[in-house]
Amino acid sequence: MDEYCVRPLCVREFSVDVPASKSILNRALVLAAFTEGDTLLLCGEISEDSRTMLACLAALGVKIEKIPEGFLVHGTRKLPQNSAIDVGDAGTAARFLTALLAFRGGDHLIDASAQMRARPMDLTPIEGCGVTFEYLKEKGRLPFRIHSDGIRAERLVCDTSVSTQFASGLMLAAATGERPATVELKGEGANSPYLEMTASLIRSFGGKCSREGDAFRIHPAGKKPAIYYVEPDVSAACYFFALSLLCRARVTVRGVTRRSIQGDIRFLRLLEERGVGIVETEEGLTADGREVKSYCGFSEDLTDYADQAPTVAALAVYAASPTRLSGLARSRYKESDRLDSIKKNMLLLGVPCFSDGDTLSLSPAPLRKCAVDPCGDHRIAMAFAVAALKEGGVAIRDPACCSKTFENFFRIIDRLTGGDFMHKVNESKRPQK
Repeated sequence: MDEYCVRPLCVREFSVDVPASKSILNRALVLAAFTEGDTLLLCGEISEDSRTMLACLAALGVKIEKIPEGFLVHGTRKLPQNSAIDVGDAGTAARFLTALLAFRGGDHLIDASAQMRARPMDLTPIEGCGVTFEYLKEKGRLPFRIHSDGIRAERLVCDTSVSTQFASGLMLAAATGERPATVELKGEGANSPYLEMTASLIRSFGGKCSREGDAFRIHPAGKKPAIYYVEPDVSAACYFFALSLLCRARVTVRGVTRRSIQGDIRFLRLLEERGVGIVETEEGLTADGREVKSYCGFSEDLTDYADQAPTVAALAVYAASPTRLSGLARSRYKESDRLDSIKKNMLLLGVPCFSDGDTLSLSPAPLRKCAVDPCGDHRIAMAFAVAALKEGGVAIRDPACCSKTFENFFRIIDRLTGGDFMHKVNESKRPQK
């Protein structure tokens, strides 16, 4: 297996580009694809998840042109009554398209990668609403066949305890359908910023979406925009913003603003509380930590931006006091069990770390020189690479797993450390465990 040996950061002032937000882009693709008319989606580089969504939409007969500025989507309300798609590792494609195909009706086969097959799919909100699922392996997991007469229920109840993606999928399906629907939310994810993102996108594409308590009322989209700008991925930007605090650097991520509709923008508050200056410029958002001498640990509930748990843990390694993170229950159902992945690798690196339920605790300690196993999880790989940039000498196994959301991540790290892209560590040079 390939490894990438991280060298120390060798610059203290830099600017970077990150890919388009796959969360926004994949929602925009669904809304643009299944409503009449053409929409130009302006965006930067895209992730593997978005490429998977594009392939699935093409398999469903949607015409999408790649142009230098982004993608021109030729929308249609027509869908085949029989189809077969493979959603790969993409949770958004899996859940959004399952909801959409169930709403529209027909017989459809959905398959996925081994990693996505292992992730649960709670389909109870639509079972018994004119929809049946034929599970080909294990109940509640991909692959399966959808047999649907088209959902007619006006109110659907969705549990968000494990994931909010299916709730978003139901909202998107209603917005591209023919009649209003209400999606009622249960579980700890009911107030997730990803659901507010979905509501914002529906409104931007001409639909009506109002919230009352824990229920969204959605009216189908009307006139959609001819052009829609997809923000850069704030989740990806946070790995570089973190370096402002960790390495006392001045970091600009081009195109990012404080007005982002992405929940992970809340990560910046943690930096500001520790002395990092955050300034909007014409180029993008700048985080300046050059005057920070030291910083305290973190005591945070990350329920609303749990994807940043590995990044906060990376910063915690070099803090002046211990860290305790909570609100991470849904992190156990991502590309890996992230609490377990963080703990396992922190202990390997010599950092005292403990997880219990939805909490993670760790104490600062020097990093041992060894190889991190990200367990196929892009966020674990990138966060531990960030931690290693402080002093270098730590290897990241399977760096290619980052292509899921950020294909060029290690190319950028190479530029910031003066390395040779995707350097393979020879047997004789590999850090010893």
